[in-house]
Amino acid sequence: MDDKKIIFSGVQPSGVLTIGNYLGAVKNWVELQEEYNCLFSIVDLHAITVQQEPAKLRQRCMEFLALYLACGLDPEKCLLFFQSHVPQHAELSWALTCTTYMGELSRMTQFKDKTRNKQDANIGAGLFNYPVLMAADILLYQTDLVPVGVDQKQHLELARNLAERFNRIYGDVFKVPEPYIPKMGAKIMSLADPTKKMSKSDENVNSYISVIDDADTIIRKIKRAVTDSDNRIIRGEGKEGIENLMTIYGSMTGRSYEEIEQEFEGKGYGEFKAAVGEAVAEGLKDVREKYNYLLQNKDYLKEVAKNGSDNAYKMAARTLRKVHRKLGFVDRF
Repeated sequence: MDDKKIIFSGVQPSGVLTIGNYLGAVKNWVELQEEYNCLFSIVDLHAITVQQEPAKLRQRCMEFLALYLACGLDPEKCLLFFQSHVPQHAELSWALTCTTYMGELSRMTQFKDKTRNKQDANIGAGLFNYPVLMAADILLYQTDLVPVGVDQKQHLELARNLAERFNRIYGDVFKVPEPYIPKMGAKIMSLADPTKKMSKSDENVNSYISVIDDADTIIRKIKRAVTDSDNRIIRGEGKEGIENLMTIYGSMTGRSYEEIEQEFEGKGYGEFKAAVGEAVAEGLKDVREKYNYLLQNKDYLKEVAKNGSDNAYKMAARTLRKVHRKLGFVDRF
């Protein structure tokens, strides 16, 4: 690694990648790999905090790897790897768990949200402890910056606290990571309810567009998108649906809201929706084609994952050796 700052981000292999994820986050990652040393991990250890069907988990992991490559992440410019291929993630997680307080974990809002209305007997300890694994993911690579959204700020704060606590007790080992607030990507709302953010976990498949939806599916979903009883393509109160489609159209074509309003002045919703659908289908065409191509080239995907994990392993091993020495473990003979 050179002198560029290190960025780490982990992605759970669940659901689908929507145009909301793509336009709001992944396109930014493609730019980040030009400026930073980036590690993007498919965090399959996190995925098993809830029960998974093994064959499907393996399949989704490979699909997500293909998807991120198709979206523009370049294995020559960043490290792409499966979390479970670097065992130091789990090892460091245990060391950090031993310096983490129960109260800290019980206050994590995501844990409280996910376990609300559930019986204690059905809540796995992994779900309780997974913020520590998340901290290990970050600290293992002496990460400088972590891209964070609103829902991840508390987890990064825990990682910072654990790094500072370990350093204070045992001596300096970990770099204390800082949040990286990415420049705002487009905020894409649900096609079915434009007052809510588009979500890959939405049960209504017509509420989101996957980046690998075919052209016909994309155009059909856009046609069904909720709008309003007006027929003007403008922004304004009560026009959340139209504004959302304008955001999508602008993100795909580079046009501003003002330019879109001028382009469709005097035209109806049907014509506008058709244009949005065509722009999205065309804009995602290369991603979709590359994704399908990569899925047929499993040897290449395995090579990318192996090279990524080999390099990540070397970085992780350096940190873990320091941790072992600070903790007082006997060196391997």
